Amino acid sequence: METKPLGSSGLEVTSVGIGCMMFGAMCDQQQTNDIVAAALDAGINFFDTADIYGGPHGKSEELLGKALGPRRQQVIIGTKFGAGGRRGAIERGGSREYIMQAVEQSLSLLGTDYIDLYQHHFPDSETPLEETLQALDDLVRQGKVRHIGCSNYSGAQLAEAAEIASDNGLSSYVSAQNRYSLLVRDIEQDLVPVAQRLGIGILPYFPLESGLLTGKYRKGQALPEDSRFAKWGGGGAFLTDERLDIVEQLADYAESIGRSVLDLAIGWLAAQAHVSSVIAGVTRPAQVLSNVAAASWQPAPEQLAEIGRIATP
Repeated sequence: METKPLGSSGLEVTSVGIGCMMFGAMCDQQQTNDIVAAALDAGINFFDTADIYGGPHGKSEELLGKALGPRRQQVIIGTKFGAGGRRGAIERGGSREYIMQAVEQSLSLLGTDYIDLYQHHFPDSETPLEETLQALDDLVRQGKVRHIGCSNYSGAQLAEAAEIASDNGLSSYVSAQNRYSLLVRDIEQDLVPVAQRLGIGILPYFPLESGLLTGKYRKGQALPEDSRFAKWGGGGAFLTDERLDIVEQLADYAESIGRSVLDLAIGWLAAQAHVSSVIAGVTRPAQVLSNVAAASWQPAPEQLAEIGRIATP
């Protein structure tokens, strides 16, 4: 698989990664083992999880760590801390006390003595950003964390973090993980310009909008019985008429160039210069292979332009 720089870290991550949110929530240990094996066989080297994923706190990390076993050295693991409260952030989840406890638990559950990319999951309005960055810098100096990143920051918050790190000689964020897809593109006006100026890699999550951009949901058709939206009793905010209209246009264009909607959704993101790796959640090995094929497609400039035009908000 093609690899791309993870910001200024010096790490090279595959253009599509494995989102591990469903490990423990929809996937047991054997299913996780199968997904991890399929990913490694396909050449994927980036796995992204969080201490809150998997139902019971830390279950996703535990399943991932066991699935990797002695192959841990072959991959880049990203995990996150500080989520679980109102508006996504847990109270004081960016504090030094919380971070120092959280990292030890994540290291233990993952079965490793270092984390490649440790990410602040949600901004913490109750804790000075200087405190968060100082604690993370200490973890880097101790060798428990190789690089640090953030998630769900705004462009202004990302710029502030970079300024604090520079002024105080601290480790700086090398990546920013935010929701980003053909249907959700607001970070292009806010976060992306800041990240590009600072040399920070973007890690899109929800690239398929919980399956809407796989093409299996079509306007006027019943929800597939085994689909996530069917299990949820509907797609909620993911499944609106406006969004389905865009999916229909993407499907028509995909058919005209011999591709699928999924190819367009992942291939378009992977082709963006500011994107380091597209984090796609999976529950089956077959989905791993589909995502790899989509990320391996290299759209021509005119194809990228047309896909972007169709999906323009």
